[in-house]
Amino acid sequence: MSERFDAIVVGAGFGGLYMLHKLRQQGLRVRVFEAGDGVGGTWFWNRYPGARCDIESMEYSYQFDEALQQEWTWSEKYATQPEILSYINHVADRFDLRRDIQLETRVLAAHFEDGSWSVRTDDNQTWTAKYVVMATGCLSSANLPDIEGRDTFNGAVYHTGLWPKDGVDFTGKRVAVIGTGSSGIQSIPIIAEQAEHLTVYQRTANFSVPAHNRPLDESEVAQRKAEYPAFRQEMRSTAFHANFRYNEANALETSEQDRLAEYEARWQAGGLPFMASFADLMFDQQANATAAEFIRGKIEAQVDDPAVAELLSPNGVVGCKRLCVDTSYYATYNRPNVSLVDVNRQPIERIEAQGIVSGGRTNPLDAIIFATGFDAMTGALTNIDIKGQDALPLEDAWAEGPKTYLGLSIHGFPNLFLITGPGSPSVLTNMLPSIEHHVEWIAECIDWAERNGKRELQARLDAQEAWVAHVNEVGDSSLYPRCNSWYLGSNVPGKPRVFMPYLGFPPYAEKCAEVAASGYQGYDVA
Repeated sequence: MSERFDAIVVGAGFGGLYMLHKLRQQGLRVRVFEAGDGVGGTWFWNRYPGARCDIESMEYSYQFDEALQQEWTWSEKYATQPEILSYINHVADRFDLRRDIQLETRVLAAHFEDGSWSVRTDDNQTWTAKYVVMATGCLSSANLPDIEGRDTFNGAVYHTGLWPKDGVDFTGKRVAVIGTGSSGIQSIPIIAEQAEHLTVYQRTANFSVPAHNRPLDESEVAQRKAEYPAFRQEMRSTAFHANFRYNEANALETSEQDRLAEYEARWQAGGLPFMASFADLMFDQQANATAAEFIRGKIEAQVDDPAVAELLSPNGVVGCKRLCVDTSYYATYNRPNVSLVDVNRQPIERIEAQGIVSGGRTNPLDAIIFATGFDAMTGALTNIDIKGQDALPLEDAWAEGPKTYLGLSIHGFPNLFLITGPGSPSVLTNMLPSIEHHVEWIAECIDWAERNGKRELQARLDAQEAWVAHVNEVGDSSLYPRCNSWYLGSNVPGKPRVFMPYLGFPPYAEKCAEVAASGYQGYDVA
């Protein structure tokens, strides 16, 4: 006979841990299932060299407990993966969360049957619960390209999103990195310092800005901690829910001299705030082109070989693929032991036992690293056999692309909630406060249902369709859908091309508040 819980949470990253804490505070019996042998989610699996957050560490942290904010001290402007994982473990211990987390247990299926969810795990156990919360993360389903002969290579093979816990030493090795997204751009400079030779296989050049990472000094830490409540409140009113120092001026209404000065100041400061240089950067192609030209000039100035600089210089829209943040990425290509292969000109034909064949030539290798990203935002969900009412598979419900109400619920799947699901701001914001916002909304919704004796909450089809149309309309008003990116699922062959995140945190939060205040407008409640 299966064990019954009030709620089952899938995933023990930032979302799952806080969801457990909130529901336990409400007196519910909760079980969290986590595939890894430790908590941490994204930061448990992504241990590749150079892995660190691209949001400043004093913002990329929980704010639900003021004592926690005050007691934890970050060491760097951008925290490394080990430091973030230490923080997550500290939170798990501080709030005694581990006793309700079952590690090394992968959820294989979740079926809605007779008013309850039946959840099957890979240890052949079945569990039931009234509510299921998917805290599976936006970037947690590793994407491996289907390259002929991929499994025939005699050397070591790695994926940046599934990195060995004990690390890898590439000293004296001939190494290939396939992919120049964020994980490639962060890891390539460090791997280049170790490897005998590093070959980078690039399909699409990416825009990247310097991190200018540095240790945090005690005075600035003390100042931020003193102003945390006001600072957090101020961030809630910003589009990206982050301290990007927004400039309300438009690039095209600013003189060239002042425009270049603003870009230079942002470049010297470093990080994602570059995207907030001007208000029209993501809404006007000409405005965006001024930023693209500036970054291309910086690439040309850093890379000695003009031909290599040209290959590294993107032609598209700044920001429609996630802007990368790096440390010495472009300068790495000046090293004599680093080669760049443009797979548009020299396609990867196959992988053989000895290495990679591209452009008719074999590159002998000892290790291949796939820095090829994720089946973002939906992959971790569709990899689970989720069936709602009338045994409707989630894959069928999402055959034309993901459809949700507020990124929180799916029509046909009662009492199933998503944390930072498609149709919510998620990856276009600072993920931590967006996670907290969703966890608190879900917890309040469940509390309301329990207090009012409700059995089921399900997003209405008309409300879901209206929300999906709104998400698309807002996305189409920007430049975000103008290039192939994981925001649209374009990196996964056969995946429907739909712009998945919602652009703009404040209007989204207002809509969520309205829905709750109206007794969960847009939901069928029984």
